[in-house]
Amino acid sequence: MKKYPIYPKELSWLAFNERVIQEAEDEENPVIDRVHFLGIFSDNQDEFFKVRVADVRRKVLIEQIAGSAKDSKQLLRDINKGIARLSVRFDRAFRSVLAELQKRRIYFLMSEDLSASQGEWVREHFRAQVLPRIVPILVTPEIDLSKVLRDGANYLVVEIGKKDGVGYALLEVPDTSSRFLRLPNDQRNRRRHFMIIDEAIRYCLDMVLVDFFRYHSLNAWSMKFSRDAEYTLDDEIDRSLVEKMSIGLKQRLQANPVRLTFDREMPTEMIDMLKSKFGFAKGDSIIPGGRYRNFRDFIGFANPGEKYLANQPVSALSVSQFDRAKNTFDAIDQGDILLYYPYQKFNYFVELLRQAAFDPNVISIKINIYRVAKDSRVVECLMDAARNGKQVTVNVELKARFDEKQNLELSEKLAEAGITVMLGVPGLKVHSKLCLIARETQHGEQLYAHIGTGNFNEKTAEIYTDFSLFTCHQNICEEVRNVFNFIEYSFKHYDFKYLQVSPFNNRRKIRALINREIHAAKSGRKAVISLKLNNLVDDSIIRQLYAASQAGVKIRMIVRGMCALKPGIKGLSENISIISIVDRFLEHPRCLVFHNGGDPEVYLSSADWMTRNLDYRLEVGVPILDATLKKRVIDILEIQFSDRCKARVIDEQQSNSYVKRGNKKKVRSQMAIYDYLKKLK
Repeated sequence: MKKYPIYPKELSWLAFNERVIQEAEDEENPVIDRVHFLGIFSDNQDEFFKVRVADVRRKVLIEQIAGSAKDSKQLLRDINKGIARLSVRFDRAFRSVLAELQKRRIYFLMSEDLSASQGEWVREHFRAQVLPRIVPILVTPEIDLSKVLRDGANYLVVEIGKKDGVGYALLEVPDTSSRFLRLPNDQRNRRRHFMIIDEAIRYCLDMVLVDFFRYHSLNAWSMKFSRDAEYTLDDEIDRSLVEKMSIGLKQRLQANPVRLTFDREMPTEMIDMLKSKFGFAKGDSIIPGGRYRNFRDFIGFANPGEKYLANQPVSALSVSQFDRAKNTFDAIDQGDILLYYPYQKFNYFVELLRQAAFDPNVISIKINIYRVAKDSRVVECLMDAARNGKQVTVNVELKARFDEKQNLELSEKLAEAGITVMLGVPGLKVHSKLCLIARETQHGEQLYAHIGTGNFNEKTAEIYTDFSLFTCHQNICEEVRNVFNFIEYSFKHYDFKYLQVSPFNNRRKIRALINREIHAAKSGRKAVISLKLNNLVDDSIIRQLYAASQAGVKIRMIVRGMCALKPGIKGLSENISIISIVDRFLEHPRCLVFHNGGDPEVYLSSADWMTRNLDYRLEVGVPILDATLKKRVIDILEIQFSDRCKARVIDEQQSNSYVKRGNKKKVRSQMAIYDYLKKLK
């Protein structure tokens, strides 16, 4: 098979996070939003090491069994170079943001910046609120830090200077209600002073170690380590090799430390001690950085000043079809409804469940839960329905990455409420966003379905863009029912005419839709494909898109995250153009539009074009059949393709240059979409 150019997905992910740091660097963004982007970048980076870097490290170990790990080792080196480059940009952006905050009389104080009165206040607060939560971990010859330290937590490594040498202890920065201490305001100059809790601990080290150690000096530097988050091997790894591995090697592949990041001012002797205690070797991800190591906390930094220092919340729009109807079921009976979050109210879905919970005509509710909000109204409505005697079935995905513990506790809570709880399908992660309500009417049973691109989560619906389709189209609803039947009885086989369901027909349908456009292009007819995805990394689909480009199909894409396809290569992909949009909302929906000879076919899906989503997850895509709604999706995509503020070009090198405005109107698509939806009747 001919080898086509593929951009490594891990390096493409770093390019995505570079787009995030660009937002933190952008001085046109409100300064508090720049602070939040610093936190998002850091949080992304943590997940990158736990998942992506950990995966590459596992592949290195596995490929060494087969004889060579040359390519994977080079990829790991390239990753480390990319991380080092982004770390420099991050530190520079942080300094810029701090300077901008100071112009607005907002100061982050270091321990050495405190006045005598501020120091006294910090020590009193520390004694009452922080000290009771701290227990030092002493570094002894026998201790294995990788086993006793908490993955992702922030630590201060304390150097204890003694007469006979140096000792070390680690202090975990405790979880408190806020990671930021707000000191009393300076009334003279109206300055607002903050201190990160790490700095308060640094300032009060003597209070932590008093009376238990003889020392002449105490100094502390911050550090954090990340552990492999995958406790099962990736589906993309050759399992025949995995089966040949020794038990000892398998254990090495699970939960190993994959990154150590630390204050670049940390003494060399301390760095060497940490590397030894964690078992890090040459070539591992050991990354120096700034003084503070837990920047993801900045995601939650609230604006302490004037409103203009942050983007103001968007007021979610009402939808007349819901508002005019007697109830949500009557609204859906009048025709399919398409919501687009966060521009429109997520509460309409909650209201559907609330009404279903007590409607005497409702027989049953089935729903897939992947991630829900804390204190979720969705969950409360489901439990209310069970209390009212409805047949409620909830599939809880226990393998939702980083939400495993929360979902396990949720499944127990639901079961106690009398809800039938299913825990997925063996070998498949259930990622589809489905809800199905069966209702008795005078004409017999009527089904109502929700099919979406995002989770049933009130919080993320405020910051993620996602589509939700509400329909009572009986053929589609019956197929949704069959998806739930498969989850419950995975030995049964179902055919799907309308829905695109992974791992059954999704890949086959996508290939058929692309091939139809290829055939049109070869026949001299107009052929266009417009796509919006989070990630595009599946080799087979990429090869087919290359073939479509060579046949003359015009392909436009919006890819938020990883993109392994290289556009714009003469003779291969010159008919493919790709942009990526990073702005105040996280772009999350997957939309597919195929020209189809002038009668466009439009699909919404929960599935990215990744091997795992097409072959190893239960995903669902749905066609938009209503002409008005079809046009709405196309219009929204066209607005995004016209973005001249927040769109970056994804080129062969993934250099992240902004789309040139030229003589075109300056369009910021996320705000333009809000204005577009606001005008709808």
